[in-house]
Amino acid sequence: MKTASKIYTVLIFLFLFAPIAILLVFSFNEAKSLSVFSGFSFKWYRELFRDEATLASVRNTLLLAALAMVLSTVIGTAAAVGIEKMRSKWLKSTLSTVTDIPMTNPDIITGISLMLMFVFVGRFFGLANSLSFWTMLLSHVTFCLPYVILQVLPKLRQMDSALPEAAMDLGCTPVEAFFKVTLPEIMPGVITGAIMAFTMSLDDFVISYFTSGAGFQTLPIRIYNMTKKAVTPKMYALATIIFFVILALLLISNLTDEPEKENHN
Repeated sequence: MKTASKIYTVLIFLFLFAPIAILLVFSFNEAKSLSVFSGFSFKWYRELFRDEATLASVRNTLLLAALAMVLSTVIGTAAAVGIEKMRSKWLKSTLSTVTDIPMTNPDIITGISLMLMFVFVGRFFGLANSLSFWTMLLSHVTFCLPYVILQVLPKLRQMDSALPEAAMDLGCTPVEAFFKVTLPEIMPGVITGAIMAFTMSLDDFVISYFTSGAGFQTLPIRIYNMTKKAVTPKMYALATIIFFVILALLLISNLTDEPEKENHN
């Protein structure tokens, strides 16, 4: 049984990571082929950094992800604190369930419903363009919020509730107690939530596709548009860079959690 479980584990990891490994290797291929490695080269990386349209979509994606991360982290942290301080268990349970809906709801349903809402509001106020960068940003904040709340709430429950009360007894205002006592205690959850919000926003295609306006194109939308013709090996190089950036963020997230685990032990 142990041998079979090891073989099963290896097969699962091969299935998960083989496509990424192939992408990584062939991003250094001299030729365009994805079946024959003709020689090691940085050709496609050089081509990538000469492609202004792709670089513009990358900048748009990073800007959108950064703003969505900041807004969802601030709002999500405040929401988590508010939910945790509620005395009614029924209301707390209801809000937690409602918060989870954007995570469990299919992206296409969320995207279409948000698009219809933005179009309705835009026409109601007589706007020429109902969809824009701002509608996409609001959409990203909407589906990133639950991930932040989900990371911050457990940290609030683990924290000794007497700490902020003691700070207020010593002369702190509620706001000062939050920033001096509560926030440092829940910071690992806040950082993890922020990283998750950033990666979720960076990765999103479906919701962005339905809520994007003219003149603002994210990287997933640009790659989708390229598939109608042909995806050049420049995209292999870009995907490799993004993979290592996300890997670095995951390592930071894990390293942030390590000191907390040691403190609990």
